[in-house]
Amino acid sequence: MVNMVELTALQTTDETCGIIAPGCLAQPNEPAAKALWESFMNLKQKEAVMEARRHLVEAASRENLPIKMSMGRVTPEQLSSYIQLFRNNLKALENHCGLLQLVLATVQTLKHPQTSKWDNFLAFERLLLQTIGESEMPSVLNQLLPMIKSYNERTKDDYACEDFLVLLVYIYSVVGEIKCGKELDTAEEEVKRALVKAICDEPELSPLLQNITGCDSSLNLTSQKAMDAVDGIFRSLRDIARVRMHMKQFHSIHNPGSNTHQASYKPLLKQVVEEVCNPDRPDPVDIEHISSGLTDLLKTGFSMFMKVNRPHPGDHPLLIIFMVGGVSISEVKMVKDLVATRKPGTQVIVLSSVLLTPHSTVELLFASDRLQPDARI
Repeated sequence: MVNMVELTALQTTDETCGIIAPGCLAQPNEPAAKALWESFMNLKQKEAVMEARRHLVEAASRENLPIKMSMGRVTPEQLSSYIQLFRNNLKALENHCGLLQLVLATVQTLKHPQTSKWDNFLAFERLLLQTIGESEMPSVLNQLLPMIKSYNERTKDDYACEDFLVLLVYIYSVVGEIKCGKELDTAEEEVKRALVKAICDEPELSPLLQNITGCDSSLNLTSQKAMDAVDGIFRSLRDIARVRMHMKQFHSIHNPGSNTHQASYKPLLKQVVEEVCNPDRPDPVDIEHISSGLTDLLKTGFSMFMKVNRPHPGDHPLLIIFMVGGVSISEVKMVKDLVATRKPGTQVIVLSSVLLTPHSTVELLFASDRLQPDARI
């Protein structure tokens, strides 16, 4: 919810203040707000924040408010100072209420204490990506080990147990096929022990940890229950690492880099969409065409005796992608940008069973009934 107190004369530091009705991100009746929301959805963070400033400056100029335009990096304090200009002008406030709510949401997001933590989290992911290309899996896990801290040892900038589970999923997903052996088993056991201790030391279990351990309270959690849960997590992680082994073309999503380029990863969905949009239309190795109808069946039969070109997924002006298990917002944006660049004019519909967040991904992997995986998401 968007805290609207900043647009009022109410003096309070209580973020949960219920006197003022909260703002809303959905603003279908204001063109500027709709345009800004589209920018939030389609642009990178830096560009989107600059768009927020631009829209705010234009709105203030139309209302003849004494705004001083400044160039350079956009800060939440700068946006707040612009918002304050509207506070005592009821007409301007009414005319641009939707836009102001979106900019307020931007300010509150940038000021949120978790923002810097997630920035550090992403930076650590990039560091792990380089390490994966240079070291074996045991070294990667050993690098992670000192950062697993119990509740009493953690500061506000340290990662919680749930965050480490997200990192583990990321590592095992990217690394692909793992070379098993005593060294890996030892490294995993060390991480397991640290995780079990951290989970058992939690004064109150989060909903995610409750679902993973099967305990609704830390009072009911024993070391054995935590160990059983962590063992199950690592069995699933090994399965995640092997999930693309049967593929020929899309078996790897990690590029180890070189002397001139950093290591990177190319998501499976990105590889599939690039293959679909490839102008050379190569015969896709890992994308299967299922014949349907008499004509297709006849073609399939004739292909035993003569060369028959199979339909290519890029032949059609409409591309429907259904992600079983879930899709993230970043993946949807990636598909949109890829198709717009590689094959403009193609309509793409991305469907899925659930919209994923990092923690919901962990819950689906480690705490769900596999027969009804989306029941709690």
